[in-house]
Amino acid sequence: MEKRALHTPDLAARNIERIAELFPTVITESRDPDGNVITAVDFDLLRQELSDYVVEGPQERYRLDWPGKRAAAFAANAPIAKTLRPVREESVDFDTSKNLFIEGDNLDALKLLQESYLGRVKLIYIDPPYNTGNDFVYEDDFAETSADYLGRSGQESESGDRLVANPESKGRFHSVWLSMMYPRLKLARSLLTDDGVIITAIGDQEQANLRLLLDQVFGAENFISDVVWQGGRKNDSRYVSNGADYMLIYAKNEVQLSELGVRWREPKVGIDAALAKASSIWSTRQCDDEASLQWKAWLKSKKTAGEITDSVARYDQLQSGTGRPMNTYGNITWPGRGGPTYTVLHPTTRKPVTPPKTGWRFQKEEMDRRIAAGQVWFGPDETAIPRGISFLDETNEQVAISVFEQDRKAASTDMRNLMGEIVFENPKDRRVLARWLRLVTGGTKDAVVLDFFAGSGSTGHAVMDLNAADGGHRRYILVQLDEAVDHPDYDTIASIARERLRRAGALVKQEAGLLDSSLDIGFRSLHVDSSNMADVRRTADETEQLGLDALQPSIRSGRSAEDLLFQVLLDWGLELSLPIVREAVDGREVFSVDDDALIACFAESVTPEVVRAIAARGPLRAVFRDDAFESDAARINAEQVFREVSPATAVRTI
Repeated sequence: MEKRALHTPDLAARNIERIAELFPTVITESRDPDGNVITAVDFDLLRQELSDYVVEGPQERYRLDWPGKRAAAFAANAPIAKTLRPVREESVDFDTSKNLFIEGDNLDALKLLQESYLGRVKLIYIDPPYNTGNDFVYEDDFAETSADYLGRSGQESESGDRLVANPESKGRFHSVWLSMMYPRLKLARSLLTDDGVIITAIGDQEQANLRLLLDQVFGAENFISDVVWQGGRKNDSRYVSNGADYMLIYAKNEVQLSELGVRWREPKVGIDAALAKASSIWSTRQCDDEASLQWKAWLKSKKTAGEITDSVARYDQLQSGTGRPMNTYGNITWPGRGGPTYTVLHPTTRKPVTPPKTGWRFQKEEMDRRIAAGQVWFGPDETAIPRGISFLDETNEQVAISVFEQDRKAASTDMRNLMGEIVFENPKDRRVLARWLRLVTGGTKDAVVLDFFAGSGSTGHAVMDLNAADGGHRRYILVQLDEAVDHPDYDTIASIARERLRRAGALVKQEAGLLDSSLDIGFRSLHVDSSNMADVRRTADETEQLGLDALQPSIRSGRSAEDLLFQVLLDWGLELSLPIVREAVDGREVFSVDDDALIACFAESVTPEVVRAIAARGPLRAVFRDDAFESDAARINAEQVFREVSPATAVRTI
C-alpha cells in the first residue's frame, strides 16, 4: 500500500524533470547531504546549451570527457546562414518523389532539417567513418563565437577543403572523432519520433567511446542492444580474427516503445520451404517413424547449407496423425518456486505424472485446455515430466538475436554488378539494412528513414527493396558530403550515390513488375549552400539618400524561384518532399505546394490581380518577394485583400 507523503511536491525535482525533457544531455548524478545518489543538473552544460559562446567549467564528474567537448556541444546549437537548393537535373521524378538526397556537410544539413523534420524520423541508420588512422573525419572549426560561426558558415574555406586526416600519432586522435560525432548525434536525436530508433554501425576502434557517447546523448536507459555483425574471417591476424562490426541500437524513448507494446519480430529463415517439405514427406510416408527420419535428415542438410536456421531446425518431429512439424522441448514448469500444484494424469497409464518441484507454469484450467489441444507431450509412462509442444506453422516469426553472420564481400559484389565496376570501397550491405529496417519500422510502412553518412546510398537502395517486398511507402533522407574521388565519371562520393540510386531504382522497378506503379524510385536532389538572402544591412552613415537606387537587392544573385521556394519550406517548417505544382497566374509563375497548403509567387513584380487570384484560393500560407510590390501602399493593399478574401491565410514576404 502506497504511503502518502504529507508535504507539498518537490518542485526542484519537478523542474529537473522538465529540464531533462528539453536538454537530456545536461542530466547527471550527484549525492544529497545523506550520501544518496540523486539525479541532478550539470549547470556548466546547461549554461552551454543556453550560451552562444564556449563555456568553460572545471567540475569533474562521471561521464565521457575529451578536449573539445564543450566546443562540440556549442557547435550543435550555433546558427548557420545556409539553405538547401534543389537541383532538378540530378533528380529522378522530382515533382512526385518523396525521397531526398542532400549533398553537403551533414552538420549543416541536420541543422537545416530541424524545423521541417522535428520528431518525424522513425529510424536513423548511420555507418560513420571508422577512426582507423587512415580514414578521414569531418573538419569542424568550433573555436569561435556564434557571430564568427554565423559569418563563416555562409561560405566555404579558401581552399574548399572539407576533410582532415586524423592519424593515430595525433594527440587528440579520439577527441577529434568524438567532437565530430557529438553535435551530429545531438541534432539527430531531435529529429526522431517519440518511438524512434537510431542504429549506429561502428568498428572496434571507437565502439566503447561511441557507446558512452550515445549513453550521454540518448540516455543509458534507452540502450536496446549492441548487435555483433561477423562479416568475415582474417586468417592472417596475429591473435584473434577481428572481423566483427557492431551495431549500437538506442531508442529515443524506450518507455514509449514498451507502452506501445512494440516487439521486433522477423520471419524465420526458410520456414516456407520447410513447411512445404514436411507436407510432401507426410503425404508419401509409409509410417510415422519413416517420415520423421526423412524430415530430420532434410533439416540437417538444409541447416548445414545455411538455408534454414536453428529456429526452424529445432522443430524436428512430425506430429502423429497430422504431420505438423513440432518441437517437444517446451518448459511448462514454474520458474523459481511456488507455482500451481495439481494432479495431471498420464493419457495411457492413467496414473499421476511426476510433478515438477517448482509447480506447473499454468493454472489447471489452462493445462487441461492445452492437453485437449495436443499441446502437451507425455513420456512413455508417468515417470517423465510432461513438456510443452509448439508447432512450426504457429511460430513463423522470431526475435532477432544480437549476433549474426553475413559476409561483407557480398555487398561489394552487389555494387559491382549494379555499377559495372568497383566505384566505392566497402559499401554497406543493403540486405542487412533492409532486414533491420523491416524489424524497426514494422507496420509503419510510411516511416521516414534517415542516413546522414550515406556513402554509396545503400540505405536508399534498401528502402526501395523493402517497399517493393511488402508494399510499403517508406521514405528516405540521405546526406553525403561532397567528398572528391579520383574517377573519370564521378567527381564526388555524392555523385556516385546518386547514380547508384538511379540504377537501383530502375532495377527495383523492373523486378517489381506490376507493382512498379506504386513504388517511389525517385529522389529530389538538394545541395547545402549559402543562404538565398544577401547581407544588405547598412548603417545610416553608409547609406546616402541619392544612392538608394544603387543598393543591391536582398535576394542573392543567381538564385531561382525554386531555390527561394525551398528556403521558404525550411523556414516555415514544411517537409521538403511535399508535392509541388507550377502554374501561371496573370503571366506570373506561381508554386502550389501540397494542394495550396502554401502558394508562392516570386515574380519581380506582382499585380493586384495576382494577389486577388491567390487569395481567392484560400491557401493556408502565401509568400511573395518583398520588392515585388511597387510601393508600401501596394503591399498594404495586398494585405488588405487577404484580410477580406482569405483572413485565415498567413502571408509573408522575403
